[in-house]
Amino acid sequence: MNYTEDQIAKIGDNIILALKTVYDPEIPVDIYELGLIYDVQISEIGEVKVIMTLTTPNCPVAESLPQEVKEKVAAVEMVKEVDLELTFEPAWNKEMMSEEAKFELGILF
Repeated sequence: MNYTEDQIAKIGDNIILALKTVYDPEIPVDIYELGLIYDVQISEIGEVKVIMTLTTPNCPVAESLPQEVKEKVAAVEMVKEVDLELTFEPAWNKEMMSEEAKFELGILF
């Protein structure tokens, strides 16, 4: 069964809400606002591909954080399968953070 555009949009919204519950343990801001999620693609049958990065390749949660993201996205209603791709191209930098994250961390003046 293929999902409609509205259903896919709702899945996307719910994935974003799920991603906003995942935090980098060293920074008190969720990974979505930090800009660690580069892309979320949702197929017509509910297969999801998440492309994300970490603040550094040596991040202490390099093993556990992607797994947590995959589990949270998989728990979203109507998601059938999750493929998570971890990339370091382009490398993450502070400019990728949302205005909200920059304000939260005192970077926005």
